[in-house]
Amino acid sequence: MSSAADTVARLTAATSGLPAPLAVVDLDAFDANALDLLKRADGVPVRVASKSVRVRSLVARAAGHSFAGVMAYSVREALWLVSEGVRDVLVGYPTVDEEALAALAADATARAEITLMVDDVVHLGLIADADQAAGASAHPVQVCLDVDCSLRVGVGALTAHLGVRRSPLREPGDVAALATVAQARGLSVRGLMFYEAQVAGLPDTSPAVRLVKRLSMREVNDRRVRILAAVRDAVGQEVELVNAGGTGSIEVSGGAPGVTEVTAGSGLYMPGLFDGYRSFRPRPAAFFGLDVVREPAPGWVTAFGGGYVASGKAGAARVPRLFTPGYALNGPEGVGEVQTPLRVTRGASGAGLRIGDRVWLRHAKAGEMMERFDQVHLVRGDKIVETVPTYRGEQKNFG
Repeated sequence: MSSAADTVARLTAATSGLPAPLAVVDLDAFDANALDLLKRADGVPVRVASKSVRVRSLVARAAGHSFAGVMAYSVREALWLVSEGVRDVLVGYPTVDEEALAALAADATARAEITLMVDDVVHLGLIADADQAAGASAHPVQVCLDVDCSLRVGVGALTAHLGVRRSPLREPGDVAALATVAQARGLSVRGLMFYEAQVAGLPDTSPAVRLVKRLSMREVNDRRVRILAAVRDAVGQEVELVNAGGTGSIEVSGGAPGVTEVTAGSGLYMPGLFDGYRSFRPRPAAFFGLDVVREPAPGWVTAFGGGYVASGKAGAARVPRLFTPGYALNGPEGVGEVQTPLRVTRGASGAGLRIGDRVWLRHAKAGEMMERFDQVHLVRGDKIVETVPTYRGEQKNFG
């Protein structure tokens, strides 16, 4: 893997003359990351999470590396992807978008290629109503039940919830009951999703975190087996799709009992939040460039723009990482809406940015960076090989 200084030199040469702020993806790193994700999955199919990519040509590029299907983040996005030729799209989140559901129900191809996420009878009612309004169809609308995979430690009021707040479905009886209702409403129960966020989304920063991950996998693996059996009894057959994991948990999720596929997306870009994992080596592939516009004092420069702070709990972890070596962000100011001050680090050799020079940063998260740009430059070596639109640049309303 090339050094940060080498990568900075390549990206700067490739984008020389282009205005900043601008976004780039290093295709050599992207392709290497894709192959690494597949290797870590050890033969288990990997579905690409489009929300972590948000560039249609790069979603397709992952498919070219033998990723299996797409996990979309909205029904509107899924409809658009299918209209563009993408197949086997699993919507990762429930929806109450009645207009989008009506469009899906009325489209034979969409019904066959899109699977909707549900965790409540309300979701089932909206889907079934859209289905009924669309009239008879040879292919029932497909649904996937989202199962809570948080770790709960303690008893009663003293119980600690370790993980995200997503689905209310947790115990085998609850999941089976919703599957029964779905089938009764004429929907096809295609699968189940088990996303262990506290395993996939937490870097290995301490022994305590690693202990939580081990306990979480042990608990959810046992519960998954019981849930699958309960749903099989409820619907009269095994479900086709059992989705689990994310970039940070591919190995443990893919090898878990009952799992038929894993999902990954952030690992194609390797943003800042993945720097602390021990099970793989992050290989940064997505960057944004800013131009130096000021030299406010000796040892200081100021770049234009840069305040692309990630979603989630506010804090240092959500701030972009400066990639250009020899400089650091200014603590009191951080990254700014229109200006980002940078100071030379103590002992840095060769640090000599001047007005007009380019600095490079990495977003804390993956796809969110692409929401800031209409296009992204795809770089190989020190050349731009293609400039492609991001989702935002294609002006699609995914709701």
